[in-house]
Amino acid sequence: METDEDLKARLTRMQYKVTQEGGTEPPFSGKYDSHFEKGIYNCIICGSLLFKSEHKYECGCGWPGFWEKDGDIKFIKDYSFGMARTEVQCNKCNSHLGHVFNDGPEPTGLRYCINSASLNFVGSKVKNGGKFKTVKPNDAVKGPASRGFSTLQRSFMLLRRIRV
Repeated sequence: METDEDLKARLTRMQYKVTQEGGTEPPFSGKYDSHFEKGIYNCIICGSLLFKSEHKYECGCGWPGFWEKDGDIKFIKDYSFGMARTEVQCNKCNSHLGHVFNDGPEPTGLRYCINSASLNFVGSKVKNGGKFKTVKPNDAVKGPASRGFSTLQRSFMLLRRIRV
């Protein structure tokens, strides 16, 4: 198991803050928010499988959204900031990933709101005539949390610090 010093040396400042201190990256700033390539999302700390791309959707909240978990994730009641939420952690290494909410799309009705800083994406490869190639990005699925805002509108809202 890595020491705290090892993690600080290996991770970015944001990755450490999110995974080890329970922080949250700014909305619309993470590299996986609008990322829809086929593959899997692993824990940045221990490498455990957490989510698959086929369960990711464009939720519009500013963080990657998934409607289903695919790995060993644990749930912790979180009453910070005067709110009642459910924190999501990697069950293998206890790293903070984000939160889960009950406003996601069918079939689960869940929205796993996950910090990009806690994830490592591994793209899937398919064999095509003896060669391997990266699978093209899939189409985004719009969920109720998208609130109908386009990427341009969300970017403007972020610049203007507008909350919805």
